[in-house]
Amino acid sequence: MSAALIVPSRRLFLTTAAAWAAIGVAPQLLAGDALVPTPRLTEGPFYPDRLPLDTDNDLLIINGRPTPALGTISHLTGRVLDRRGRPIRNAIVEIWQVDNQGAYLHSGSSNRERRDANFQGFGRFLTSSTGEYYFRTIKPVPYPGRTPHIHFKVLRAGKELLTTQCLIKGEPRNEHDGIFRAVRDAKAREALLAEFTPLPGANLGELQARFDLVLGVTPEVE
Repeated sequence: MSAALIVPSRRLFLTTAAAWAAIGVAPQLLAGDALVPTPRLTEGPFYPDRLPLDTDNDLLIINGRPTPALGTISHLTGRVLDRRGRPIRNAIVEIWQVDNQGAYLHSGSSNRERRDANFQGFGRFLTSSTGEYYFRTIKPVPYPGRTPHIHFKVLRAGKELLTTQCLIKGEPRNEHDGIFRAVRDAKAREALLAEFTPLPGANLGELQARFDLVLGVTPEVE
């Protein structure tokens, strides 16, 4: 599979639909209200320095390999919105994170020799007309110096619109994480958190999480 964007498989679309039905959609804004923009957080030094050939939205399975990645299966969904709650379609959402051993898909990762070769480590998704995205990945784990998190980047028409991170709501390590603590506003902090909860009907201990990305500026639309 090439690094170009692809249409996700039917299996993933069905899983997406089930996850959205379980989670529900964000409430509509009242007149005059505005959403809290998702704070920008550092890209960090471990954006993949060599992208994998497989960059789809299922990070647990790499094409051609029968063995899935280790970790707690998590269905991560959300929407890309402007401050008025309007969906941003045709935006590229990228994620990258450490594997279950705490290693990035990067040559500079301190424990790269222990990296799970079956974990894709990076994925992309093109948002739908309702701004939705979906990834199947693992629940993020900590590594020395950082609380568990997933990196996000949003691009549209070749322009980078947002780089941020998603943290686990209720994770005790958050309050000792320097990057998270640097965000002083309580509402802004809350916008960086996602709750990972059991996926109804799943028999493999799978989790679901919702993380909406709210842009501080409205990109030009087609």
